[in-house]
Amino acid sequence: MRHPGEAMKTTVMGALALLALWIAPTGSRPSAARDNSGVGVPSAPAEVQDTVSVPSGWPWSKRIAESFVLRHPGAVTYDTGSLNQRWNYEQGLMLVALRAMWKSTGDQRYFDFIKGNIDQYIGESGGIKTYKYEDFNLDNIAVGKALLMLHEATGESKYKYAADTLRKQLKNQPRTNEGGFWHKLIYPYQMWLDGLFMAEPFYTRYAAQYKEPEAFNDIINQFVFVARHTYDKKTGLFYHAWDESKQQRWANPATGVSPHFWGRAIGWYAMAIVDVLDDIPKNHPRRHELLPILRKLCAGLLKHQDKKSHLWYQVVDQGGRGGNYLEASASCMFAYAFAKGASKGYLDKSFSAKAREIFHGVTTNLVTVDARGFVDLHHTCQGAGLGGNPYRDGSYEYYIGERQRTNDMKGYGPFLLAALELEKISSKSKPKSK
Repeated sequence: MRHPGEAMKTTVMGALALLALWIAPTGSRPSAARDNSGVGVPSAPAEVQDTVSVPSGWPWSKRIAESFVLRHPGAVTYDTGSLNQRWNYEQGLMLVALRAMWKSTGDQRYFDFIKGNIDQYIGESGGIKTYKYEDFNLDNIAVGKALLMLHEATGESKYKYAADTLRKQLKNQPRTNEGGFWHKLIYPYQMWLDGLFMAEPFYTRYAAQYKEPEAFNDIINQFVFVARHTYDKKTGLFYHAWDESKQQRWANPATGVSPHFWGRAIGWYAMAIVDVLDDIPKNHPRRHELLPILRKLCAGLLKHQDKKSHLWYQVVDQGGRGGNYLEASASCMFAYAFAKGASKGYLDKSFSAKAREIFHGVTTNLVTVDARGFVDLHHTCQGAGLGGNPYRDGSYEYYIGERQRTNDMKGYGPFLLAALELEKISSKSKPKSK
């Protein structure tokens, strides 16, 4: 198997062969873990699109999932529009979505894609290629849930060893004075909303799977700490980040918060809450502390929702300002959190209908379908951060100036997750046949 850092190219015949493996019945082909090819294309190769279609009659979840895997033969999670071949959080997010698809459908091919992807990074001894422990980067934890799933499903020790490495990182992750994880070693004393999704779902699942009940207090604290410092009572929204030291140029000198409310940062936080609740025991004495945070977050979002499209702007509270735009990833994340929150009883049941309105807004305003049925999701912000080099000042101009992408995984993954949650709700509401 090639090292994931190598430039991987697939010939037309290779892409078609991989496609044949994907669409063949599960029992008639080798698992995707054995594939050692990869491609760097932003969409399915033209030859593939000429031979395969994604039927419009399929549920949205299947249309989205099939569009993704057909565009990524070789079980890779990168392309020419998203070049990062390292162990990274976008990969982790997409694998979370495909795991949900596997769990929902029972289709082994989605499991095979996940295993095929992870096996390109995990050696037989459990080492993680391209991962750097010493970076203490929370983004690198996000892929960990796939390791936990694979260890549970296969019993192969290499996945547990790799997961233990990520758990060790969290044990030694630098913290703020009250105990909040620094987002990265290079961002000292900073908590970003993004980091809650990167670390806590893995941390919570690890604690549940490997019997670390004492970890749940630490996990809940991360949500409580960041809410305490980033929530704005006036708008009902959460700022992107907080600098305890108040030394960053982007930080408010009095409060330490960043200047604006970035949609996807709030989306990461919302998804993290509904996901960790899956694994925090229902009888845990502090589990209830997360529910008012989620409800407050969702109520605040509704105040700033675009009434016509039911979507949200890149800078959430400034929809009418020049250059702002309806952003796909945040809107999909909110649809997912609303739908799952309503289904699980964390939110009022009315949020189920609100989630459906959001999803309809996404498919109406931000989605196109090509001639072969491949689903394209437009207007996802490629990335936004704070500080670093070149320095990102967190200004309005910075957030709206970041590049927009089509089929960016930070939008495509939540798009799939939202579709699955809404389809679950629909299936539950259908009368059972006698």
